[in-house]
Amino acid sequence: MDVIAALMSGILVALEPINLGLAIVGVIVGLFVGAMPGLGSVNGVAILLPFTFVIQGFTGGATSPMIFLASIYYGAMYGGAISSITLGIPGASTAVATTFDGRPLALAGKAHVALVAAALASFAGGTVSNVMFTAFAPLLAAVALSFGDPEVFALMLLAFATFVGLGGDDIPKTIFSICIGLVLATVGFDVVSGEPRLIFFDITGFSHGIRFLVLAIGVYGIGEMLWTINTSRYGSSMSNVDVTARAVIDAIKQFRHAWRGTVIGSLLGFFVGILPAAGATPGSLMAYGVAKLTSRNPGEYGKGSIDGVAAPEAANNSASTGAMLPMMTLGIPGSPTTAVLLAGMVIWGLQPGPLLFTNQPDFVWPLIGSFYISNVIAVLINLAFIPVFLWMLRMPFTILAPLIFVLSLVGTYAAYQDMFDVWLMVLVGFGAFFLRLLDYPVAPAVLAIVLGPIAEPKLRQSLLFSDGDFMIFFNRPIAGPITVIAIVLILLPLFKLIRDKMRQTA
Repeated sequence: MDVIAALMSGILVALEPINLGLAIVGVIVGLFVGAMPGLGSVNGVAILLPFTFVIQGFTGGATSPMIFLASIYYGAMYGGAISSITLGIPGASTAVATTFDGRPLALAGKAHVALVAAALASFAGGTVSNVMFTAFAPLLAAVALSFGDPEVFALMLLAFATFVGLGGDDIPKTIFSICIGLVLATVGFDVVSGEPRLIFFDITGFSHGIRFLVLAIGVYGIGEMLWTINTSRYGSSMSNVDVTARAVIDAIKQFRHAWRGTVIGSLLGFFVGILPAAGATPGSLMAYGVAKLTSRNPGEYGKGSIDGVAAPEAANNSASTGAMLPMMTLGIPGSPTTAVLLAGMVIWGLQPGPLLFTNQPDFVWPLIGSFYISNVIAVLINLAFIPVFLWMLRMPFTILAPLIFVLSLVGTYAAYQDMFDVWLMVLVGFGAFFLRLLDYPVAPAVLAIVLGPIAEPKLRQSLLFSDGDFMIFFNRPIAGPITVIAIVLILLPLFKLIRDKMRQTA
């Protein structure tokens, strides 16, 4: 009851005119930041961090500035799906998995269904994570602390296991695609020894590694544009997409078919989000893989499944709240964006950690209350502006293709201010296009380059700790069961392949 009373008090503070206004502005800015390829929540929060000093000058405290930044974070999680569905370019790395089914739905003239599913799943994921955050913050922080290097690697192995089947029935091509992603993930300096690795032709631009956003925009921006031009898939179904209010209402009714993906994404995303060094991107990718793995019709995924949109969108919003938990309770940022938020809290004289809830309740509970408020504002704005988002699909492809190309170039340069990354993004786009011509799946490669930089150092640090004994992944109470489940899931497609070969032989 004390927690509920504190939350109600915090929500009332968050509903004060100045805080409510900042939340609305923050969500709108976040939607724009999330929808613009190359920006994302990290850049949006970092760019607007200095502006919070102006807000603090008017309000005289740290609560309002933090509500503003948290609202940007929330809006960006929603906004990433907009460009993923309408243009096929992930607005942020957290929305890459949304592209897998959101784009096919748009190509089939059902972009409104995908946008509604993304908005409602995001709202559901945010609501579930907010409730869990409020009720179990100290307990979940302790759980996150119990995850060491072996546990995190086991979790990444489980993530790999869930998307072994993402490439379809051709397991060898899927494994080859995963290996390409893992190789690209090792480019740059070794995180353990500091030695350079795979710096091709001694080009210094490779020294910082191949950044994930460069790969994502290249594959799903340039690559998708080339593939659409080559196959002439952009037909009248998209240009005549329905933008009426009745169509949006019907899409809301169809969302009931996405309950499985929404539940999986909401729960899995939150628990992945609270783990330091994980964040919303692995959470959304894992949710997509698990949703497909547990689906009765896995063949629909990648072709326009509403569950394939709901699972990653619920997960990235749930994980964004989950990532706030270790930041506030332990002083450990759970994602790059929360690292920027942590810096803002320190600048304003706050000390994140176990005593924050005790010493600064006047700051903590209004901030948590703003999570609920921002979540409601974001879903209402998203649903209201769906006709505007769909208007982009009515443009002729002769206009849309150059727009996608320019957005890809500008987004990549805006993210890193490095022309090498721009040229590399274009090269990756052509490479992805040729892989698709050869019928190789590109999704597993994208997922591997996300999880590879997380999994590799955890594997090596675990083996250093155990003197090279792989049993460290089996004899620990948390890592052991996760590792066993991952190995079983990895072997299942191989068993299926062997069984089918035996049946053909018989």
